[in-house]
Amino acid sequence: MRKSARFAASAAAGLLALSSLTACANDAAGSTADSGGGDGKGEHVKIMVGGLDKVIYMPAMLTQRLGYFSAEGLDVELLSEPAGVQAETALVSGQVQGAVGFYDHTLDLQVKGKAVESVVQFSHAPGEVEVVSSKAAGKISSPKDFKGKKLGVTGLGSSTDFLTKYLAVKNGVNVSEFSPVAVGAGPTFISALQKGSIDAGMTTDPTVATILDKKAGKVLIDMRTPEGSQAALGGPYPSSSLYMQTDWVNGHKETVQKLVNAFVKTLKWMSTHSASEIAAKMPADYSQGNKTLYAEAIKSTLPMFTKDGVMPANGPETVEKVLKAFNPNIKNAKVDLSKTFTTEFVEKATG
Repeated sequence: MRKSARFAASAAAGLLALSSLTACANDAAGSTADSGGGDGKGEHVKIMVGGLDKVIYMPAMLTQRLGYFSAEGLDVELLSEPAGVQAETALVSGQVQGAVGFYDHTLDLQVKGKAVESVVQFSHAPGEVEVVSSKAAGKISSPKDFKGKKLGVTGLGSSTDFLTKYLAVKNGVNVSEFSPVAVGAGPTFISALQKGSIDAGMTTDPTVATILDKKAGKVLIDMRTPEGSQAALGGPYPSSSLYMQTDWVNGHKETVQKLVNAFVKTLKWMSTHSASEIAAKMPADYSQGNKTLYAEAIKSTLPMFTKDGVMPANGPETVEKVLKAFNPNIKNAKVDLSKTFTTEFVEKATG
């Protein structure tokens, strides 16, 4: 009984910590946006991020902290949701003008009749890691062992859900033969791993760094580098990006150009600064009291980022191949990849 109470207390503490971190992230974003606008006359743009404190989406908050949005005359309000699929929902419902999330949502939305495109590509690898719990480590040595297992994802329909299904199918496990479990990220993911609610799961830094530090699990598949993406997915996998509704982009090209200018400046800045220097620019709460571990998390994930915001060659084709492997909607549809991203703004920003 006391053991159950401890688990309950641990889970409650984890949820409270995640709520506090999300609140701090939103407070930091809001206050920075307010001050970033200077005299308040900057053009106001709302961007929903699939987890502001996730290292894979770091360029969003970092651009704010470096002052690059305000330098472009923009007053950007960054909002946060725990999963990329929720950021996608906020975008298509018109709650925000842009979403920072995985590029693969643009293909998924196209076959659902929604025209959405990536305007600047932050990455050429997923930045995701499949982690196996210490308890299940002896039973899962590859995705071939996913059959009958409970696998954690940030949310159902999220990019971690997509990639998990692909790894399973690629290794002979049907999507109906395992159970995806939505566990978010951070403390909720770690708690699920420790309690046995999931046997393994896909997550990002800083959650990965914390799991390894706590010895709660081990890395099964590492897709934080282009090499890791190539090995697991067969090519570059453009993931984190700023994507927007195509109609909005076409009607607000000057604003989109300013946003892309700011993000490209940040990507260049990241490529010339150390993980510790980057960590020092981020909100203090993001390190969760361990600055060294947070800097290590950033260092592990840095290889996934592009230096110029350009869509990697053959990247869209890799994403399409991955989605067609398990998604019946995309498998049976013709996707026009040229409409899922544009390089128009990045070319001007880097030119």
